[in-house]
Amino acid sequence: MNALWVGVIGTSVLAFALKYLGHSVPEKFLTNPRVLRINALIPIALLSALVGVQTITENGKWVIDQRLAGVAVALIALALKAPYFVVVVSAAVTSAVLYRI
Repeated sequence: MNALWVGVIGTSVLAFALKYLGHSVPEKFLTNPRVLRINALIPIALLSALVGVQTITENGKWVIDQRLAGVAVALIALALKAPYFVVVVSAAVTSAVLYRI
């Protein structure tokens, strides 16, 4: 068995153990208002970090290009409470036009 399979099996065992331990957490802890507030914010923080990393990095280096302009246009559209379709299309068109220039 090579190192790849050892890593796959080890990661699988670790994931199973974490899931099993997650089911063992007492209900009292999970219904704590502070824990509920934190859990509501975790997906927002993770998605924001993903968008940031995908927008301004490429191959581990900082890059400022048309993607940043697309995200900026999307943020402006969101601030103006535009529909989701308008936000996505405006960001895509902005990025495409700047890419072709």
